[in-house]
Amino acid sequence: MLRTLLLVGAVSALVPAQDSIRLATIFQDNMVLQREKKAAPLWGWATAGAKVTAKASWGAGGSAQADADGRFRLTLQTPGAGGPHTIDLSAGKATHQLKNVLLGDVWVCSGQSNMEMKTGRCGDGFNDVVDWKKEAAAGAYKRIRLFTVRNKISKVPERDCSGTWLVPTEADVRDFSAVGFFFGRILHREVGIPVGLISSEWGGTVCESWTSSAGLRKHGGYDVALDTLDASAQSQGDAARKVRAASRSWFEALEEKAPEGWKTNGFDASKWNEVAVPGLWKAMGLGDFDGIVRQRINFDLPSDWEGQELLLELGPIDDMDTTWFNGRRVGGMEERQAWNVPRRYVVPGASVKAQGNVIAIRVVDTGGGGGLSTSPDNVRLRLASRSDVDAFSLARPWRWLKGRPIGDLKRFPSAGRFGANHPTALYNGMIAPLVPLGITGAIWYQGESNRERGHEYRTLFPNMITDWRNAFGQGDFPFYFVQIAPYNYGSDTGQAAELREAQMMALKTKNTGMAITMDVGNPRDIHPKNKVAVGQRLAFWALARTYGKRDLAYSGPLYREAKVEGKLIRLHFDHARGLHAKEGKPSHFEIRGADGKWFAAEARIDGESIVVFSEKVATPVAARFAWGAADEPNLFNGAGLPASTFRTDG
Repeated sequence: MLRTLLLVGAVSALVPAQDSIRLATIFQDNMVLQREKKAAPLWGWATAGAKVTAKASWGAGGSAQADADGRFRLTLQTPGAGGPHTIDLSAGKATHQLKNVLLGDVWVCSGQSNMEMKTGRCGDGFNDVVDWKKEAAAGAYKRIRLFTVRNKISKVPERDCSGTWLVPTEADVRDFSAVGFFFGRILHREVGIPVGLISSEWGGTVCESWTSSAGLRKHGGYDVALDTLDASAQSQGDAARKVRAASRSWFEALEEKAPEGWKTNGFDASKWNEVAVPGLWKAMGLGDFDGIVRQRINFDLPSDWEGQELLLELGPIDDMDTTWFNGRRVGGMEERQAWNVPRRYVVPGASVKAQGNVIAIRVVDTGGGGGLSTSPDNVRLRLASRSDVDAFSLARPWRWLKGRPIGDLKRFPSAGRFGANHPTALYNGMIAPLVPLGITGAIWYQGESNRERGHEYRTLFPNMITDWRNAFGQGDFPFYFVQIAPYNYGSDTGQAAELREAQMMALKTKNTGMAITMDVGNPRDIHPKNKVAVGQRLAFWALARTYGKRDLAYSGPLYREAKVEGKLIRLHFDHARGLHAKEGKPSHFEIRGADGKWFAAEARIDGESIVVFSEKVATPVAARFAWGAADEPNLFNGAGLPASTFRTDG
């Protein structure tokens, strides 16, 4: 999920003049340091030229000299799992001690919003994780440690990040990645060692933003963006000012044909259409309309709210919005990449009345679905100073008016604006600061934002995996990922299935694994609630492939090959022991002949293979399975793990 950013142009000096020592932020009290490493790195900053020494309570030691910029990196040999330990460091007269350090396995948890989704009460446009109260209450494992990298974009690889290692309380678990926590919890229970989880994710982001410049240049296709980025690091000020000015003019022009006074309480909107909010434009009868829609609501507030500062929460708005309260602009996300950013605006007390309030929102959609894409609980007003007072719900009928279509508007101003989806932006800001930390592996939940480029994802995603492995310098470490779940994208014509197919192809990359989620998605919610199953299935791969539990079933059925047998096609699978269909015959199979026309197919299980056929196809040449974006098929193996999307002619 995307966040509102504050870009800071100047960076404070890292190295004071007197004797000093400061470790990179990832090295803190309560951390987990990777076990059984001959040379686990620790790095940071000290007085230039100073000798930095480290001594661990388990007996290992190491030293390094700080360079002219004060940077140093030393290594320690680490034994097996255990702790708590201390590590004492010194540089001249400066000393520092790391306390309550555990030795165990460190996993990086990354991706977009489905990895970002918290264990606890989500809000902000997400539905809550199944049984979140119970899961969070049972989450205070003292030998699981949590670190969340704060969101940051950067044009160059950062040397440090922000975050805190936590010994989790119930509240800490609620605020941590649900998939990451459930994954780590199972590993801790089953393997019995400390587990360190580093959550580094950003909703609504693309794979290329998580890849380094070197990795993207090796992949190809991004040289222009990277060259522009290199140049803009030197001259971004003037360009940014021009874009901001053009953007202001663009949004001001949107009001040229607007009804006069539509943002104020005195305006008569009785002839406007009425609709329940929240909701997407399709529910308003707008179909695939892209352009401007104006929405407003009149309401009274409790008398004691008058004059008090409020928080206006609207959830995500697809794509851009400008929002007014009693005619005063209180906020807006006026950028195209803000479609899934929850809106939260401050309403000054001077604008708040007990009687006769109006909220007016101008929504601009540039493609795909438009509108307020959240649950009713997330559309509300709250007192800014009182968390103990119930929120005032705005989930009620609003008035709306269709405006100009996107084709009548001038092109949205852009000059290569740098954001979270710019190539390298998140690798630089949120992965580079972790390199070359000792880790066991990584888990990844991403792909929805690359859905329309599934064919490119076939190479882009494996390239990112290789890029991370090269950066961390620890060989082909385990990399386990989640296949995107069923969801009705509206205009999808096979793109979601092609993305899933590309993810399955990534299994050809050494030491990878894929958690299939065809049975735990929600066609109406891109953020499915059953994150326990997702974390569990990732953990199955780790337990079997990383921790040696070879008797464990860890994958659902994966298509291997097809053979044409007259009017039939026989499909063969891996991980198909106990192959069966839940509730009836195997569903969501299709078959085609040489004319390219697809028809629904009958499917029959035959041992660990499936035979498909159709009376409408006399000479079949290809078959496919669960090719619809929101398909929820019923094919499983004996371990209850679902089969992946596939086609035989991809």
